[in-house]
Amino acid sequence: MNASMKIRHKIQFAALLLLVLAAQKIHGQQPLPINLETVLELAGANNLTIKEFQQRQELATAKWYKAKEWWLPDAYAGVQTHQLWGAAMNTDGRFFLDVNRQSLWNGLGLNVNWNFGEGIYKTKSAKLQVQQAAHQTQAEKNRAILESINAWYDFQSAQMKWAAYTNLVAQSDTIAQQIAIQVEAGLRYQSELLLAKSNQKHLQVEMLEAQMAYHRKTAELLRLLNLDHKTKLVIVDTLLLAFDFEEAALNVSDTTFINRPEIKAAGLAIKSLRMERKTTTTGLWIPQLSIGTYGSYFGRINGAVSPMFPAQFPETRQLYPTGMFNASLQWNIPLGRLFFAGDLKEFDSRIKMQEIKSEQLHAQINEEIASARQQLLIGKEQIRLAKEALELTVEALNQSIERQKLGTARPFEVFQAQQMYLQGQMDFLDAVATFNKAQFALKVAKGERL
Repeated sequence: MNASMKIRHKIQFAALLLLVLAAQKIHGQQPLPINLETVLELAGANNLTIKEFQQRQELATAKWYKAKEWWLPDAYAGVQTHQLWGAAMNTDGRFFLDVNRQSLWNGLGLNVNWNFGEGIYKTKSAKLQVQQAAHQTQAEKNRAILESINAWYDFQSAQMKWAAYTNLVAQSDTIAQQIAIQVEAGLRYQSELLLAKSNQKHLQVEMLEAQMAYHRKTAELLRLLNLDHKTKLVIVDTLLLAFDFEEAALNVSDTTFINRPEIKAAGLAIKSLRMERKTTTTGLWIPQLSIGTYGSYFGRINGAVSPMFPAQFPETRQLYPTGMFNASLQWNIPLGRLFFAGDLKEFDSRIKMQEIKSEQLHAQINEEIASARQQLLIGKEQIRLAKEALELTVEALNQSIERQKLGTARPFEVFQAQQMYLQGQMDFLDAVATFNKAQFALKVAKGERL
């Protein structure tokens, strides 16, 4: 890009910047200077999609901690009272009438139920799910940041397009004034002045359309960066330039698929399912151990005596020490598993679905890499052609304006030169934005972190 083009871009940008700042001053809004570095920082910190998957990762970690609790016993302690009035049945079937039975239990106990088959394998499965969630979070973070980068370049391009239209509107107004003077002097026809004014109105309409596009892109970028909708973004870069690109970046190695966090997450999901599947195979042959014990003081809480059996209910308030211990080692063999194996079939189906999803991811990654590589290869040529076309239209427009001042050029020639210059700017901005976005897309496709 030559020096005159750079000066023109700076003038356009300054005009638009003053326009935006004036509007913000009227509405009492503070502008926020922003560039690509700011976008990357805000996207990584504020993007709601990233925050959502970070919480999902925290949830997976919490489930893992919960799964690790399986071997810990349930302890209990407290006071328990029992009261019975009226009739009671003895163990040999005899009934006792006018019973007044009251007792108190005060102690500490412990219940343990160790299901080794489920506890061991579900804990390992939950740990794999934590790792899976971490890779899913990284994948979503890459996607969210890439989306913010794309929105940033669309926003930057929209603002510069608005600046280009603003500059041409001002230029067309100057041309219309010059033609009006020439008409009064009898050097131009009235129809030529009408065409100049019509062209100015047409450019104003397109400028307003560019302004609406700018505001749409602003709203999209604010949403992705999770900023207040009243925030007004102001680009600090005066030019939209293409990044330096090395051909070596197009090389794709065999480790590309391994580096993608989505592939890692899919592999861990399969491992997690296979680990949990063992609860229906190997886990069935592991016994379940149950232990229950307590120690307490147990006795009557008053001196009530049964009138029918005074010997069996001595008057006392004494609490007697008592203890209990139960233990069992059992193999639980579900017959439904042996005959129908429903749980096993369900796990096999889920594993197969996850394997298919992994294959789909491979195909998707191939598509992403191929698309990004082609955009870079073609985009480089597009930028070169658009730059050359823009330089030609700049020169053509400058010559047309000078000829118009001398009265040797028809207005429609200037109008046509303006349109070609405008189209050249649009093509150049679109080519550079697409080229830069493709570089980030290729990084993500190859599994690099943003």
